Amino acid sequence: MMLLSVDHVTRYRYDQPVRAVVQSHRLTPSVHDGQRAVDWQVTVSGGTKGGSFRDGAGDVVQGWTVAGPADEIVVTVKGTVETTDLTGVLRGHRETVNPECYMRGTGPTRIDMMLRRLADGVAGAAGLDLAHALMGAVADAIAYRPGVTSAHTTAAEALALGEGVCQDHAHALIALARVRGMPARYVSGYLHSDATGEAHEAAHAWAELHVPGLGWVGFDPANRCCPDDRYIRLGSGMDAQDAAPIRGISRGSGHEALDVVVAVLAGAQ
Repeated sequence: MMLLSVDHVTRYRYDQPVRAVVQSHRLTPSVHDGQRAVDWQVTVSGGTKGGSFRDGAGDVVQGWTVAGPADEIVVTVKGTVETTDLTGVLRGHRETVNPECYMRGTGPTRIDMMLRRLADGVAGAAGLDLAHALMGAVADAIAYRPGVTSAHTTAAEALALGEGVCQDHAHALIALARVRGMPARYVSGYLHSDATGEAHEAAHAWAELHVPGLGWVGFDPANRCCPDDRYIRLGSGMDAQDAAPIRGISRGSGHEALDVVVAVLAGAQ
């Protein structure tokens, strides 16, 4: 069990003031047996908090609006979450979406010949052993290297390149799982990595595969493991865009610059 503190600042700057901004946030820690929010606060500079709802996947979606003119908007997340290692099993999470819905492909997870060949070459018929083997195949095929891909890189492109980041690993694992008949989805959240471990982005992403008899189980090819008490789960979706912690639109013709700083620290229990 760990006590993780999060300090997450997303800063939007505009070269011309925008007239208004509307955002939807998936920035609330998921409610399940593996984590409990001790305190959690999200603020938006100049923002007005709107309505919220829990979607079919069990994620809290919160609306915000900012009335312009504004040349800078800062979204700040601060909080503490108590986490428990459940070896990746998403236990006690309430949702209503049928897992079979996650067999549908999207642009970033679309199957090509190389992805299909990689998936078909993984030993195992079904279940947890196959899921672990698929994770290992992705980790072997796509080396972790920041800066070589972009937010729009697809799983097929990352596999062809042989390098990528956690988003690419998650998209590739989702694609492989679907080839082998396993529902799979993208998960966004946070990861605490100390200086002695394999450090990856504090704002992190991984995949969940639906395993018969267990339900949803998380797999993180970037770290070759299932999420444990170092992870905080925020939300899920078909791919990175669908599961994005912050989505929004702005009214104005100016150029937007984005800066994100995330720190995840472990405290004493």
